[in-house]
Amino acid sequence: MQRVARGEITPEQALQEIEGFPWEDLDFACVDHHRPWRKGFPEIIYGEGKTPEQIIKIAQSILKSGANLIITRLEVTSFRKLKVKLAKLKYQPQARIAYWLQEPAEKGKGTIAVISAGTSDIPVAEEAALTAELLGNNVERVYDVGVAGLHRLIGQIDKLRMARVIIVVAGMEGALPSVVAGLVRAPIIAVPTSIGYGASFRGLAALLAMLNSCPGGVAAVNIDNGFGAAIVASLINHL
Repeated sequence: MQRVARGEITPEQALQEIEGFPWEDLDFACVDHHRPWRKGFPEIIYGEGKTPEQIIKIAQSILKSGANLIITRLEVTSFRKLKVKLAKLKYQPQARIAYWLQEPAEKGKGTIAVISAGTSDIPVAEEAALTAELLGNNVERVYDVGVAGLHRLIGQIDKLRMARVIIVVAGMEGALPSVVAGLVRAPIIAVPTSIGYGASFRGLAALLAMLNSCPGGVAAVNIDNGFGAAIVASLINHL
């Protein structure tokens, strides 16, 4: 209502802007338009399991509210269908994220470092890195520095010590977050990936290793959940 008082918009325009708040019922989805006010970031669409038609309707509702649009876990075939209706939509295939930014996100206070143990972990790392960037954070990527060649990590230590929060993405035995936590002061968000041989149990071995991490300051999210790690890191970086 401050914009009304300043004469920037009329009361009728203000009413039109908040029409449908706090959510909009689309029959198959209830779009949460109050999330930017409560959380500092808009509702983000999880693309898997939704038809392109459903995603388009949810996306149009979010864009109509003036919020930024982020769609995760979206395959390129679905993106091509969305692009027909959402002309300004952009896509990063490695992260499998589509986005349309209508306004700059609130800037984070420092840098989020995103580390991958191996090249095979990069898709999950990119989901984390791009999500963090879209939420207004500066991101430093440090990829393929796993424990099989620890000198590669040591060579990047100055960058890591400058970060306010660090996301560490690793599969196999999941040892890298513990190593990083022993070298830096920043909180570590560990992301196990489903990369590995049979005894990795599709990421379960890495997850258990991260949950049993010896150094203090390590918290783990679920397997392949780069998005969830980015949300937590962004909240920390905006404190």
